[in-house]
Amino acid sequence: MNPYVPILVLFAIGAGFAVFSVLAGSLSGPKRYNRAKLDAYECGIEPTPHAAGGGRFPVKYYLTAMLFIIFDIESVFLFPFAVGFGQLGIFALVEMVLFILTVFVAYAYVWRRGGLEWD
Repeated sequence: MNPYVPILVLFAIGAGFAVFSVLAGSLSGPKRYNRAKLDAYECGIEPTPHAAGGGRFPVKYYLTAMLFIIFDIESVFLFPFAVGFGQLGIFALVEMVLFILTVFVAYAYVWRRGGLEWD
């Protein structure tokens, strides 16, 4: 038996479920449309016009996103160390302590500069 048959069957079941869901929703859903239902959903807030370039976001948003990515990558590096801790030895322990100290120095720097405060 071809080893790809189960994958194709699973793909067919998933595609069939997606098509069935869309068709069932369109057939059984209400058909009464009005102007309010056809407008874009804005969380109950009236939309305001934006600037020609789409408006500017404060740099604080981007800095917060970069900080999240940096500290998220730290956890990605910690997982393999945690899994292979028993086999890596003292050298890996020293290297991981240096890595964590480096990240904590960066964290302290960001904290002292006010990068974690949301205005």
